[in-house]
Amino acid sequence: MKGLRFERLGNGRHYNVVCHISSTYVPVSDETLAELKAHSLLPAERFLELLVEKIGYSSYLKEQIRAELKNAGDPITQVTVLQGLIRDL
Repeated sequence: MKGLRFERLGNGRHYNVVCHISSTYVPVSDETLAELKAHSLLPAERFLELLVEKIGYSSYLKEQIRAELKNAGDPITQVTVLQGLIRDL
């Protein structure tokens, strides 16, 4: 499945959440998820920078995140949707 999305795999695992970036996935630590949730009410542009920094731990992943958001349409709208989804994880 293409796009950028988060998926909860369960609880009690080493990584309970993964971020799908197109056909790649990145495990998301509980600490990273907690930080994203804590900042999920930031303006979309600022949250996007935080998201890219926290999930994209390499320049390749950072580029992939931005490319997927751009391919999906308006990146700011996509980030706003992701903010709501992250709050519910």
